Formats: sequence, C-alpha cells, structure tokens
Amino acid sequence: MKLDRFISNNTPHSRQAARLLIASGRVTVADERVCDPRFEVDQFVAIRLDNTLLQYRPALFFMLHKPVGYLSATRDPQHPTVLELFPAELREELHIGGRLDRGSSGLLILTNDGSWSRRLTEPRVKLPKTYRVTTLRPISSDTAERFAAGIYMTTEQLTTSPAQLEQLGACECRLTIYEGRYHQIKRMFHAVGNQVDTLHRESMGAIQLDPALRPGQYRVLTAAEIASVDQPTAGSRSS
Repeated sequence: MKLDRFISNNTPHSRQAARLLIASGRVTVADERVCDPRFEVDQFVAIRLDNTLLQYRPALFFMLHKPVGYLSATRDPQHPTVLELFPAELREELHIGGRLDRGSSGLLILTNDGSWSRRLTEPRVKLPKTYRVTTLRPISSDTAERFAAGIYMTTEQLTTSPAQLEQLGACECRLTIYEGRYHQIKRMFHAVGNQVDTLHRESMGAIQLDPALRPGQYRVLTAAEIASVDQPTAGSRSS
C-alpha cells in the first residue's frame, strides 16, 4: 500500500491532505523520515505521524517440532492442535505454512506474514521438502526409480514431480518431494504396494528442523532462515 493511502485510511485526513503531511516531513517509516507519498509500506513496518504511532505489528516466524497426535489447525473440538503449544496471546496471530497430518511429526512453520508463507508453500516454486519415512513392508528395489519417474495421482489426474529416495534401511528412507498434495507420500507408497508407518518432516527448503528442539518445542526463525524463502534453493525449480 502507498504511504498516502495508508495515512488517509488510518487518520481523519484526506488523501490530498496526507500527501501534504508526508511532503512536509511529518511522517516516519521504520523511524526514517519519508517524503514520498507513493512510498510502499507493508503491515509490519512502524509508521508515525508526528509522534503518534499509527501502526506497529511485528512479523512473527517460528519453527515448531510438531509432535504426533496434534492437528495442524487453529482449533478442533476433539483433538489438540499445534496452536495450543503456543502462548494464548500468539494463537490469534499465527497461521500454519505447510501442514502435517495428525499422525506425522517434525518441522512445522508458523507465521503471521501471509505473503511470506505463500512463497514458502507456492506449488509453482517446487520447494524441496524432506521427510524421514518408515514403512510397514520392505521398500522394493524399484521404488526409488518409480518415484523419480513420478507417480500418477488419479484424483488430480497428474503425475507428481520427480522425487528423490535415499534408502536408510529395509523399511526406512529419506524422501524429498517438491509438492505438498493431500497425503501425497502415503499415496505414493500405496501406489508401489507399500504403506507408510511413520512420517517425520526434516526440512522445507533451506529451513531444517533444529535438532535441539524436542517434540512440542519451538523457536524463532533466524534472519537467514526467513530470507532463504526468497532465495533459490538447490534442487528447487520453477515450472
């Protein structure tokens, strides 16, 4: 939003009067005087008219080690949700960027910045997401090849992007996918005659689950982790 529109929307001043206020140097953005009425501002920057604070809403970015049994939802009448792991004053602010099933665990991102979380989960960006998977039956020798070729999803009538499977044991692997379709990994293994037992997300792009976090614990994302969402990631590609 342009600064003059913000001023007119949040004060009794008209748009024309807002331009005069800005041009006269009475408006600061992030504690810097701005005299250009067309200056673009977002919802997370501090804006003052004279000494009156018109807006200040800090951007929040958290990684959570999601435990099994918690829903990736804001509220639910039957099951605990991941928002319940945060203080009450934060729950109304946060939303989830890239959900996990109730039976899955691992890295979950929560933020109040909608445009940032859309970039994190935008399907066209094909951000790599890596999971540690255990299966009920031994992983067949051709599974990696079939996942790399793509698995046809009948519901969506499309083939998944090539995925990379690293075998860790007879019934265990590390799998990297580039989408996040409904129950995608479970459906991929079902397509090759197997069944997922446990699913644990290790990373999304360059953001890796902090090994110091126990299930149910969270921490603030670092500046580098936040910035990584707007930077090319090895293995990611646009369609």
